[in-house]
Parts: sequence; C-alpha cells; structure tokens
Amino acid sequence: MTVHTHPGSTDLLLPLPAEAESWDPHTIHTHYFGFSVPEAAIGAFIYVRYMPAFPLTQGGVCVFQGTDNVEHADIAFLDYEMTMPWPTVEGNSITTDNGLAIDFTAPGKTATLRYSACDDRMSFDVVAEAVTPLLARGHVMPGEEKHHHDGTQPGGSEQFMHMTGELVLDGTTYPIDCHAPRDRSWRQVRVEKRGAVPSPPVGWSPMYFGPDLIFNQISFEPLDTDPAWQGLYNVGDRPSHHFAWVQRGDETRAITSVRRNVLEYHPRLHMAVRQEISAVDDKGEEYFFRGEAIAAASIPAWPNCSFRDSVFRWEDPQGRVTHSTYQEIWFDTYHHAMMRRAAQPAPA
Repeated sequence: MTVHTHPGSTDLLLPLPAEAESWDPHTIHTHYFGFSVPEAAIGAFIYVRYMPAFPLTQGGVCVFQGTDNVEHADIAFLDYEMTMPWPTVEGNSITTDNGLAIDFTAPGKTATLRYSACDDRMSFDVVAEAVTPLLARGHVMPGEEKHHHDGTQPGGSEQFMHMTGELVLDGTTYPIDCHAPRDRSWRQVRVEKRGAVPSPPVGWSPMYFGPDLIFNQISFEPLDTDPAWQGLYNVGDRPSHHFAWVQRGDETRAITSVRRNVLEYHPRLHMAVRQEISAVDDKGEEYFFRGEAIAAASIPAWPNCSFRDSVFRWEDPQGRVTHSTYQEIWFDTYHHAMMRRAAQPAPA
C-alpha cells in the first residue's frame, strides 16, 4: 500500500463553478489548523469551510481550556461565523471576513496564521513549518465516497507542522511551541441530509513523538472492544480505520490495521477521554499508545452533528510523551444512546 503526496500548489486550490456550471450544494473545500499549549490545558481549532456552489464560507477560531466545555459558549474564546462571504484571496494569502488570515508563504511547506479579535480579548501570530510531506488522502467522513460519482475529482491532504508563535488570551500571553497536524479537502461532497451518514463515531488521533515516529489514524472503535455504539450500527466486516499512516524518519508507511479501545468517556461530552491505540504498518511493525484528554470541547464546526476537539496527552511504550489534538464526530443516533447511558444509575 503506497501513501501518495500532493504538490504544494494544492494548498491554494479553491475552485468555483464556471458560469454555466451547477455544483452540488454540499460541495466543500476546507482548511484546518490547530495548536495547543499543554501546560495551560489550552487547545485551538482554526477552520475555514468553503461552500463554492453559493459561494459562501463559514469558520473562524475556537480556543478552549480544560475539559468542562459542554456548550459552545463554554469555551475560552469563540469567533465562528456560520455565514460569511467568499474570503479575500491575494497571492498566497486567504483572509476571512472575521479576520482570520492564512498566508501560505511557501505552499506545501510553510504558512503564517494571524488573528486578532474585534474586542481585543484574543489574538495569535503563529508560523507553521512542515515536518512531514504533504500527504494525499481521499475522503475521511464516513459515507462521503458514495457521493463522489460525477467526475468532480475531489482531493485532500494532511501534514504535520511545527507551530511556533504566541497566543494572547484575556491579557495573558502564552508561548506556542508544539507539533500539530493540519488538513484540508477540496471538492468533497459531504451530504448533510438526515440519515445520510449511518456510521459509528469516528476519532482522529494524530501524534508527533519526534522525526522517527509521527503517527496518524482516523477510525471507529472495533466491535471486539465492546464499544458504546455496539448494537446501533451494522458495520459488517468493514475495517474500522478509514485513513492511517506513520512517518519513520524520511519514510512514510501505510497503516494496515488499527484497534482503538476507549477506556473512559466524558460524562457529558460523551467523547473518549482515555483510550489505547494499537496499530500495524505495511512492514509489519507494531505500535501502541495510551492517551488521556487534558482539554476537551464541543465545537460548532458541523451544526447537524456532535463534533469534539481535545488536547490529548499520549505516551508510547518507551515513555515518550506528546500532546496533540484528538477529534471525534457523530450523529444523533449515537448521541441519544450516550445520553440514555449517562442517565442510568451507577452500579451499586
């Protein structure tokens, strides 16, 4: 199994329909970046979702601290607009209507992210420098591939970045020096109609331990872990992981199997807050990681489902520790089941 790369020019792909064209209204492009300040239990979710059929955008900046962020308004800072005009694009720089600026100073390698709140409560100035190739991926949302049948040539990419700079939040300045993933999609068709995605919740767990071990996977919990979703979905013999890779120095390997075992769920956010991940790459090498959330939040990126971002503390078998985003997404069937589960009295 080969992991492919994209050219840096794909960072700037924001196609719009030609005058005579009519695109599926669920067509999207995206840019995602994030960073964390682990010593302060802070995570940041930076996202632009482009809807070229209209054309409109949504997105902005979410900064969260600690694990008690159940409502969107609980998080430390929220500037996420559901409807904005198409962004201003000047050269390699993209600026949204609410002031988020992403400048691809060297597409595929380096970007600068800046934002300053209109009320001066929060700002950041961060440089993102690539530490892995710009890896190509297909769809990541379950069911998405069923809607790519009209020759639209969708695409996507993932890349780990070294994030440096500073965050100012409510008068306190926090230095930023972390490794965090970014991703993007273009011309993906993500249908939002009710019942369009009958899938267990999926979890994305990128990790950077050093140049010799950079791990990434997105999966749902397999049946042999007795997951909370058991009995809600028929997954048949479908593999639990959707997209996974590991970087070993200069070598990128595909991950051939993933087993994600959730040990504890958040009592109100319902996402994993303690879990173990084991995996095998295409050369037969095995991996094992234990993780625990130090920050977690409900994020408004996908209004018709539950989307969670977090900062996880991960440890490998050698005792090395890293911190990175861990994200989950699910729809109402699972959420209602988790609410019923949480309402049950604790065993005596």
